[in-house]
Amino acid sequence: MNYTRNLRYCRRQFINVYNNSFSTSVIKSQSVQQVAQPKRICIVGAGPAGFYAAQYLLKQLSDCSVDIVEKLPVPFGLVRFGVAPDHPEVKNVINTFTKTAENPRLRFFGNVTLGTYVTLQELRERYHAVLLTYGADQDRELELHNEQQAHVISARKFVAWYNGLPGAEQLQPDLSGRDVTIVGQGNVAVDVARMLLSPIDNLKVTDTTEYALEALANSKVERVHLVGRRGPLQAAFTIKELREMLKLPQVETRWRAEDFTGVDAQLDKLQRPRKRLTELMLKSLGEQSSRQSGDVSKQFLPIFLRAPKAIVEREMEFAITELQENSAVATSATEKLPADLILRSIGYKSSCADAGINFDARRGQVCNEQGRVLQDKETKQTAPGLYVAGWLGTGPTGVILTTMNGAFAVAKTICNDIAANAFDTTSLKPGFDPSNKPIVTWEGWQRIDKHETEAGKAKGKPREKIVSIPEMLRIAGV
Repeated sequence: MNYTRNLRYCRRQFINVYNNSFSTSVIKSQSVQQVAQPKRICIVGAGPAGFYAAQYLLKQLSDCSVDIVEKLPVPFGLVRFGVAPDHPEVKNVINTFTKTAENPRLRFFGNVTLGTYVTLQELRERYHAVLLTYGADQDRELELHNEQQAHVISARKFVAWYNGLPGAEQLQPDLSGRDVTIVGQGNVAVDVARMLLSPIDNLKVTDTTEYALEALANSKVERVHLVGRRGPLQAAFTIKELREMLKLPQVETRWRAEDFTGVDAQLDKLQRPRKRLTELMLKSLGEQSSRQSGDVSKQFLPIFLRAPKAIVEREMEFAITELQENSAVATSATEKLPADLILRSIGYKSSCADAGINFDARRGQVCNEQGRVLQDKETKQTAPGLYVAGWLGTGPTGVILTTMNGAFAVAKTICNDIAANAFDTTSLKPGFDPSNKPIVTWEGWQRIDKHETEAGKAKGKPREKIVSIPEMLRIAGV
């Protein structure tokens, strides 16, 4: 009995000593973590590239803190202002971004403009590393005479108009004519065509802005021409986008049979995604002669092998092209299409937000090698601790998944460079100082978000976006 009691006593003493020792080690560990200098990283731009990079960095670097600075008072970039309102499932990625933003090692600073409110040099002095992800905010142009006329606008601006980008509400596109000609055949172009042709009741339950809903409800547009330089085998839209167009109620899709000459003979040579898309186009072409058109009030008109040549009064002239080694070569033959409104959808490009950025104005992107910003283009020397991701570094290519993979890759490069001591991370860095400045924090965004969702709920919509920056700041409590 005494042996048993002594054994129990010894066991209790051992457990107490172990627990006390463990508790002490935890306290010491926490104390060290509290005084240890974190690796401070600043991300400029709160779009998909910025949030995906932040997600990766916070997961891989337990001793880092991440600040996201954003020009607008609200986050999410093209997910909020570029994704079509009738594609709410694509916007679900916001839930992932929100989880990242709620990490205690991340801070959000909205209403901060790089180049005016804070310079790149100031950020580099305050952080160990800076990652530029502020996206593409300009358009590529056709470079045609009369392109600056009021009835010629970019698809980017049109998308921003119906998505509520602050300032875009002033666009006021003229939808009083019957014919809209869209130059370009990417998914953005198809999104715009779908918005113009969709029944207004379909759009009323989306987060399309109220002023855009009113304009679209009164629209006289009946035909949308979607014009591309190359042929059906080079169409840039995806099968999902085409399926949606083919299913639009009271809208007839009309293909030109001559555009598909010899296409069916190429099917077996195509990779699966391209083959499925081409088969869907051929199927729709084959069925169009037997379709009932009694309840059709609008038309979607994809046209291939046409290159923009001139803009004239309510018309657009195109050069008929021929494919030579996958490139469109203009012939002497031309065709004119009616165009009460012309929407240019031939790509985005980025702008240089700060004079300190090594920027390629011709390509519209930051000079970089695999995400590392170049200090000198000739020697390929990189600027230590300065990186770029997203469209700002690659050009406007791919979808959100492409952006995610690219952002992860650049974030991994940052982690590798830190591990290799490619730049100093031991010095004390203060990070961004938000005191006495009109900054929108994450809590401020949550107030804006709550206000928008409540306003939308009253109208049967997911949200009613605020388009006035002063109003955003007021609601955020700035």
